[in-house]
Amino acid sequence: MCGIVGFTGHDNALPVLIKGLYSLEYRGYDSAGIAAFTKDGLRVIKTVGRIANLEEKIREEGDGLSCTCGIGHTRWATHGGPSDRNSHPHLGGTEGKIAVVHNGIIENYMELRERLEAHGYVFQSETDTETVAHLVDYLHTGKQEDLAQTVLQAVQRLRGSYALGVVSMDNPEEIVAARRDNPLVIGLADGENMIASDITAIIGRTRNYIILDDNEVAVVRPESVTVMNEFGDVVEKKVQTVTWDMSAAEKGGYEHFMIKEIMEQPKAVGDTVRPRLQNDAVIFEENGLTDERLRDIEHIHLVACGSALHAGMVGKRVIESMCRIRCTAEVASEFRYENPIIGKKDLCIVISQSGETADTLAAMRLAKQAGAFTIAVVNVVSSTIAREADGVLYTWAGPEISVATTKAYSAQLAALYMISVKVARVRGLISIGDERALCAELQRLPTCIEQTLQCKETMQRIATLYANRASVFFLGRGLDYAAALEASLKLKEISYIHSEAYAAGELKHGTISLIEEGTLVVALATQPALFEKTVSNIREVVSRGAVVVLVTTDDFTGDESVCQHIVRLPKCLSEFSASLSIIPLQLLAYYIAVERSCDVDKPRNLAKSVTVE
Repeated sequence: MCGIVGFTGHDNALPVLIKGLYSLEYRGYDSAGIAAFTKDGLRVIKTVGRIANLEEKIREEGDGLSCTCGIGHTRWATHGGPSDRNSHPHLGGTEGKIAVVHNGIIENYMELRERLEAHGYVFQSETDTETVAHLVDYLHTGKQEDLAQTVLQAVQRLRGSYALGVVSMDNPEEIVAARRDNPLVIGLADGENMIASDITAIIGRTRNYIILDDNEVAVVRPESVTVMNEFGDVVEKKVQTVTWDMSAAEKGGYEHFMIKEIMEQPKAVGDTVRPRLQNDAVIFEENGLTDERLRDIEHIHLVACGSALHAGMVGKRVIESMCRIRCTAEVASEFRYENPIIGKKDLCIVISQSGETADTLAAMRLAKQAGAFTIAVVNVVSSTIAREADGVLYTWAGPEISVATTKAYSAQLAALYMISVKVARVRGLISIGDERALCAELQRLPTCIEQTLQCKETMQRIATLYANRASVFFLGRGLDYAAALEASLKLKEISYIHSEAYAAGELKHGTISLIEEGTLVVALATQPALFEKTVSNIREVVSRGAVVVLVTTDDFTGDESVCQHIVRLPKCLSEFSASLSIIPLQLLAYYIAVERSCDVDKPRNLAKSVTVE
């Protein structure tokens, strides 16, 4: 949530800041602002709404505004609703010599606010961030000439999470950055440097970057970057290089990032799977998942939020089926507070696209403290979860810009399939021949997904028929129920249609009362052993007036007459079917949202990376 960008160099900072904010808009987009040093002093321009609103306001109020150092922010509201006064940056002190942008939540902001008000500070907003701006001003004015040392003192008084960008009139070419439990990178270039919440904001200027660790503070100037730990000691940081091409973060001719990323799923899954399949076997040794460790596992905890949790629910079923080991898929925000039973021989697999999800990170830390071995399934290299886990399985799906995940989810499924195969083989539940056959199926998976994407026009046509529905229900059993949960989430988050997913056999226990004439029901049936049971549930809703779209396999043998639309999937191992069944339903959600003129890539109230509880 929220995006930070900062630039200091010799070029005009404004175009760099605006471009960076556009690249971060997926992180939050209810307000935006910039603070820049000009010949007239520190200038702040901010407004409610999207980056385009900010651009327009700069054109109207900027008066030829030009600068070489500045910070910018795009917001997802937490403390205080979206408004001009709650937008970042916030100024500190009566003279407005300090400006701050912030991502995260300051938990003790009310206590600090009361103390600062007692010292004469007047607050203009409802935000926790303004507290930081006034605190820095209070500590800096007449007491501390070095802004970095001031920020070090300030953050020691903060409880909660933060990524901060701070500038001061006393140091007009300098940005001070700090972080705790929120991502912040520093882009390095000749004669200029940047700060940003995500690499996508810096790649237009440089491919070289460093990552701030928790409790570190950085002094960023045009010619240098100095990083200090919480004691003020200078620390050496490893310089990393972006390996993916800028085009991966651009639309490439597609109308929306979401449809581009849906179409990229064959490549994303292939990039996740193929490097780990060697000599017809799954190889994980470099991730700490040794045969000895896997052989002794007593319980696997799959912990995640949102779509990643749905991937975990699929993984649970596949792992238990193949490996015959106790496995649970758990909501990270519940896991961390329910005093979970964790043993020394447990494996905790945490799943997160961004690698920064606050609840998932906290759950992983809890599991580590309890003695479990932790593995992170993440997409973003060097993210906090990736760095802190005992081992990491990168999905290598490439940058995912649309808030609603598609390709990252599919890559997570593929990673969990590989874990299932590996654990089953190590524990002697499958033979070498079985492993070889399963690896062949994994190799085929990208091709199967590509074939499934050929239903694109069919799903677009179906979407036009049902885009006006007020409510949609998704049904499935076993793996299909887990897939239905993800399909339902996709529809509701981008089209704003109320949708629910149910285990098909559970519908009759109350919820069927909601089915009426014309209600759209999407049924999934990819498990041959459950075809008859699922058809029986379809008959129940049809008899009450429902219209049914059935997503099933080529070998479906049930009664087709009960369904208005049937979408058939290519032949695939049933254990991996969730990777195919979700494709037409991602497309259905996308085209319904387009038909309803929704902002597909930036749905209301949502952000890509949730870095607060």
